[in-house]
Amino acid sequence: IDVGTNGEVVLGNRDWMLTCSTSAGPAFEGGEVSCGMRATAGAIERVRMVDQNIDYTTIGRTAPRGICGSGLIDLVAQMFLNGHLDRKGHIQAEGSELARSTGKVVKFVIHTGEREIAITDDDIANIIRTKAAIYAGCSVLIDSVGMSFNDVDRVYIAGGFGGHIDIGNAQLIGLLPDLPRERFEFIGNGSLGGAKMCLISEESRKEAAGIFDAMTYLDLSSSHEFFDQYSSALFLPHTDMDQFPSVRRMLER
Repeated sequence: IDVGTNGEVVLGNRDWMLTCSTSAGPAFEGGEVSCGMRATAGAIERVRMVDQNIDYTTIGRTAPRGICGSGLIDLVAQMFLNGHLDRKGHIQAEGSELARSTGKVVKFVIHTGEREIAITDDDIANIIRTKAAIYAGCSVLIDSVGMSFNDVDRVYIAGGFGGHIDIGNAQLIGLLPDLPRERFEFIGNGSLGGAKMCLISEESRKEAAGIFDAMTYLDLSSSHEFFDQYSSALFLPHTDMDQFPSVRRMLER
């Protein structure tokens, strides 16, 4: 799974590969989020919350300037877990010291000071659409070969910030399937790493060509199943809680 704007996903093994691309949008890369930014100095990359208390870390340990992808995943997950979001992703302002309402806009404030950093209902809606597209793409591939997520031995996560995603929080919002954490492996920026390998190794170029030849592309733009899966994933973590049993147990606790 390449967690990015295009959300490429590949399912397969040494004998066959099925692939698709989802229009996930740029939310996890800082786009379409009011305080979103790329993973550079000052970006909030980790968020932990207990009730009304927020603890965060920034890249470079400098003053916060915004929130990058891993921080957004953490923030939405922690807000949901602590009752600050409902399953539709709406901020629950009542009884919250961190929620502010200005006219029609409700925002949840993470940092105050010279530069206020907050997240709004619209921001969260963009994040939910992004995670829904990626998860729906994975679900369509799995269903198309008569498998379930439990049949998957390993999930490789690629993307510029892929190595910084908290698996538990990503599962809390329904971005990644509810599988044991030891099945996940981060490979970082796979496209850049693969390009470098192909530039310096003829053997790698042959291997890449072989992978290309083994792939079957599934076009999601004309898939009714993708639309159904996407619509079902527009909730936290999903309309079907049976797909996220560990999240359900955590919420019950």
